[in-house]
Amino acid sequence: MTKKLGWFLAGGLLVALLLAGVVSNFASSSPDGLDATARDGCTFDANDEITGGTCMLQQEQGHQMADSPLADYGIKGIDNAYVSTGLAGVAGVLITFGIGAGAFWVLRRRGGSATATAPAEKTGAEA
Repeated sequence: MTKKLGWFLAGGLLVALLLAGVVSNFASSSPDGLDATARDGCTFDANDEITGGTCMLQQEQGHQMADSPLADYGIKGIDNAYVSTGLAGVAGVLITFGIGAGAFWVLRRRGGSATATAPAEKTGAEA
């Protein structure tokens, strides 16, 4: 790996970590497109519970990973919502980067050949 590529990857990782750790706390808590569509047709009370109508949200079921350590965009056991969200974002970036780097490393080791990486030597007749 060249030195410039290493600095580029390190810089990209740093930017991603800052965005995940800091900027993620400023994301909107309003329902996104899918959540808003799932709510269409129902009426809600002040506690955001369905009080009437018919919508997709009435068919909602619990998620299989609801009890996982990184469920609901936070880290279970950390009471401060800002810290929990930021650390979950950082953990997500590091896990994704590690999986990606490992996959590239495996593919590079598997697909590379000696002739593709080293320049061919000239024989006496070519020189």
